[in-house]
Amino acid sequence: MKRALFICEQEDGIPLLTCLNHMKVFTIIGVQTNNLKLKELAESYQFPVNQFHYDEKHIDLIISNNVVDRLAMERMTLPEAWALVIATIDKQFLMQKAVAALDDGLIIVQADSKVQYMNGAAAQMADVDSRTSFGEPIQQLLPSSGLPRVIKTEQAEYNQLQTFANGTTIVTTRIPLTHNGTCTGAVAIFKDVTEATQMAEQITDLRSIQKMLEAIIHSSNDAISVVDELGTGLLINPAYTKMTGLLPEEIVGKPATTDISEGESIHMQVLQTKRPVRGARLKLGPKKRDVIVNVAPIIVDHALKGSVGVIHDVSELNDLLSQLRKAKKKLASLEASYSFKDIIGASDGIKLAIEQAKLGANTSLPILLLGETGTGKELFAHAIHNESTRRKEPFVRVNCAALTETLLESELFGYEQGAFSGALRTGKKGLFEEAGKGSIFLDEVGEMSLSTQAKLLRVLQEQEIVRVGGTKPIRIQVRVIAATNADLHQSITNKTFREDLYYRLNKLPIRIPPLRERLDDLPKLALNLVEKINQDYGRNIQTISSLVLAQFQEYDWPGNVRELENVLARAMIYMTLGDTEIQGIDLPAEKQKNTVKKIELVENEQLTLDHYLASKEKEHILKTLAQVNGVKTDAAKRLGISIRSLYYKLDKHLIE
Repeated sequence: MKRALFICEQEDGIPLLTCLNHMKVFTIIGVQTNNLKLKELAESYQFPVNQFHYDEKHIDLIISNNVVDRLAMERMTLPEAWALVIATIDKQFLMQKAVAALDDGLIIVQADSKVQYMNGAAAQMADVDSRTSFGEPIQQLLPSSGLPRVIKTEQAEYNQLQTFANGTTIVTTRIPLTHNGTCTGAVAIFKDVTEATQMAEQITDLRSIQKMLEAIIHSSNDAISVVDELGTGLLINPAYTKMTGLLPEEIVGKPATTDISEGESIHMQVLQTKRPVRGARLKLGPKKRDVIVNVAPIIVDHALKGSVGVIHDVSELNDLLSQLRKAKKKLASLEASYSFKDIIGASDGIKLAIEQAKLGANTSLPILLLGETGTGKELFAHAIHNESTRRKEPFVRVNCAALTETLLESELFGYEQGAFSGALRTGKKGLFEEAGKGSIFLDEVGEMSLSTQAKLLRVLQEQEIVRVGGTKPIRIQVRVIAATNADLHQSITNKTFREDLYYRLNKLPIRIPPLRERLDDLPKLALNLVEKINQDYGRNIQTISSLVLAQFQEYDWPGNVRELENVLARAMIYMTLGDTEIQGIDLPAEKQKNTVKKIELVENEQLTLDHYLASKEKEHILKTLAQVNGVKTDAAKRLGISIRSLYYKLDKHLIE
């Protein structure tokens, strides 16, 4: 690019200097002038003014708008070689050649507003023919031109927006040309800013969209955070601040890990993988809020620009779930879970009990279930409720032996506000009220205190209750199912149970036989319990050995079905996971020894099949142990049983 020195002493050099400032073929390295306006213009272009030292710099060209003063040339003391690059350039010729290289448009008009010069860039922008523009009034070529106004006012106009008829938008600077105080015309220099205007409009649209998106983000009830591609916080919304307690100044401009109290930054994980992550669990902020985070990368034109996260607070949800579980648990306590199909047995005693219970289910009479501990009285209570017309109503269970007298009374009948210390302000419904038109099961009714028995008698007689601390009777329609393992006749004799209550409850007594009275039901009952325990403990037991069933038959079962379930569960827990048959059982030692002794004493008597099998099993074990010299591991392998089962059988048969 040519390095040029501009020399001028008159104001009409202003248009030329303006043109040179826009030219790409010259670099102005200095301006020599004493004209004040030229100095101001040159300084505005940041050109050095009157600072050029000819013996220190190298120039390619000297440009002037008049003939060079020869005397000045003599004073310059330039080397002879410099004379070759000094040009005396005619004003009109220079302008035509110099401005042809401009990308900006240039129009010069005379004082009568007729075009004196128009470069190609100007003609293209204005969509006119520059070859026929000379001498034409500027108003005819460009009706929106401001040059006539500049000639009239002799005032320069800088950086004015103008739109041509073809839609091109320009930014133009218009300057009057003067000579000896007279306006001789004007010059306009302009640049096409149509694309820039369109870009500005797009930027305006983008800003509008940005504002709208920010408004949406800030109005969202979900907490939102945005980070850039380096993981630096860009934006959070008020919901985020409300949830975490963190203000924008604590997050914006800070690392993505700033807000995490427990866990790893999902933002950083997404920025590394460029893949979204959903359902991540974290704890955020000083409050350690339990949240679920969904984070997605922000990709623009295939380039990662950051990530956006939507955070859901699950602390409240966890509270709601906890309340729901409590509600479900309470609801489950108000439902009957079993029917008569769940009662296993075909013995005469159990069949009679089932028939009586089905008859009682279709009445509203109180039912009294009598039987030893573990016989299944609660199972019958469930079945009676489900068999009755009250099956869709609540089924409430109360263990009278598990509550103190005061607590049982307030639980059964409820209490009024301020009835006692610690009572709820609103009072509380009792279980009789909760049961509504359903059934209430009073287990271990014989354990009630006499005062509570008196209130229960009133319920049965009057079908109404009075809350603790209250005086107003409340009508109820509940049906009472009571159960006891106590001898109520003896309790009446001992004055621990009211006789009148007994007769109220004993309108429909049902005796549930103990297990020892229905041993024929035991195999089927045991297998049914094994199936249930399989599900609880993850076992796969399919059968029970005949020897074990024989032991069951010889046992009195004082704990009844509940004891049978416990015995089976204990045996299954200690079995190998792959076992499918119960081959050994843990019953009280005295009973096992008596059974073995009984087998030994009847050697000469006719034995049952089970007794015979037991004696033969002992003989076979002894024979096998002799063959392996007493090595129990080898004996277990030969017998095809586990070492645990072998030890059990050794103990059972009293083999040392």
